[in-house]
Amino acid sequence: MADIRKVILLIDTARGYGRGLLRGIAKYSDLHGPWIFYWKAPFYRESGAQQVTLSRLKKLDADGIIMREQKKFEEILAMGLPTVVSPYSRQFSGLPNIIPDDGAIAKMAAEHLFNCGLRYFAYCGFEDMFAVRNRGEIFCKMVTDAGFQAYVYKEPKSRARRQWEVEQNTMAEWLRSLPKPVGIMACNDDRGRQVIEACKIAALHVPEEAAIIGVDNDDLVCSLSHPPLSSIVLNFERSGYEAAELLDELMAGKKPDNQTIVVKPTHVIARQSTDVLAIQDKDVARAVRFIRQRAKEAIQVDDVVRVAAVSRRGLERRFRIVLNRSVLDEIRRVHIELVTRMLIETNLSVTQIASSLGYTGVAHIGRYFRREKGVSLLEYRKRFGRK
Repeated sequence: MADIRKVILLIDTARGYGRGLLRGIAKYSDLHGPWIFYWKAPFYRESGAQQVTLSRLKKLDADGIIMREQKKFEEILAMGLPTVVSPYSRQFSGLPNIIPDDGAIAKMAAEHLFNCGLRYFAYCGFEDMFAVRNRGEIFCKMVTDAGFQAYVYKEPKSRARRQWEVEQNTMAEWLRSLPKPVGIMACNDDRGRQVIEACKIAALHVPEEAAIIGVDNDDLVCSLSHPPLSSIVLNFERSGYEAAELLDELMAGKKPDNQTIVVKPTHVIARQSTDVLAIQDKDVARAVRFIRQRAKEAIQVDDVVRVAAVSRRGLERRFRIVLNRSVLDEIRRVHIELVTRMLIETNLSVTQIASSLGYTGVAHIGRYFRREKGVSLLEYRKRFGRK
C-alpha cells in the first residue's frame, strides 16, 4: 500500500477565501489521495499542547504545506517541506504562489458599476495588502480610460487611527466629499461591509447615493451587511484543487513548469448594495429595467420598444448615447451574465441552459457568448466551473 501523504494546512477558515481553498483541497484528496491533514484544532478543544506552534509542526513528520502567509512564515519555510503559499504582503519568488487575477477582478467591478448607469466612481482598499493592492490601481485606470474621474480613499497613516472605531469617522467624511451618486469598489467584502457602515454614519443611502461592490462573495459577510453587499465571485475551490495538485507533484519530487495558481473571477452576485439604475433618461431606464427583469425570457427588441413607449429609432439612438450599445446588445449582455452564472452554479447542460432562456438551440447563444468571453460555453465551464 502506498504511503499516505501528510499535509499541513495553515489556512484561516473564518472567511470564504479559506473555506473555498479547503473545499478544493479536500476534493483533490478524495480523488487522488487520501491525504492526512494537520490543522488547527477547534477553539473548544484547543489547549497549550494543541496550538499550532513551530515546534509542534516540526514533530508532525509532514510531507508538505499549503498555507496563508502568517507569523513565523520564514521559520516555517526553513523546515524545508514542499510548500504552496497564498501571499498577504508580497509575492514570494522561488515558491508556488496563489495569486488573484487583479486585472480581471477590477474589470468586472468597473463594468458592473458602469452598467448601473453611474458616472462617478471611487475605490476603497487596504494599502498594506499585496493581495488586493493592484486591483485598486487597475480599477481607477479603467474608470479614467472610460472618461470618468476616480476617487481613492487614503487610509490614516497612524496605526491607532486605523482602528475601526476611529477610522469609520474618517471614512464617513471621505464618503460625504464624493460626488453623488457614486459607485464604489471595495478591495474585498470585509472592506465593503465597512464602507456600508461608514455610509450610515455619513447619512448616505445605499445604493441610491453610494452603490458598493466587494470581492470574494463571502456569503456570511455579504449577508450580514445591511443592505446586503454585491460581490465578485472568485473560483477559490478550483484554486484549492490546483494548489493540492501542484503540491502533490512537489511532494513526488517533480518540478512543475508553472508554479503560479491564478484565482480568477467568474461573475458578480448582485445584491441590494448595487440595486440601482442611475440613468437620468427615464425611457432608457424603463427599458433597461424591463430587460433585466425579463432576463430569463426570450424577449425581442420590439418588446422593449413597446415598454419604453418611444420609437425604435429614438430608443436605439438614446441607448447609444447613454449606454454606448444597442438595445439588442443589452439584451444579449444580460443573457450572457445569466448564462455565465448557470454554467458555474448549476449542472445543467448547455442545451438545457439555452432552452431555459427561450433559445431553440445552442448555436445563437454560443456565438454571442464566445464573442463576449473569448471561449465556448463548454470551455468556460471547464475553466471556471466546479472541478
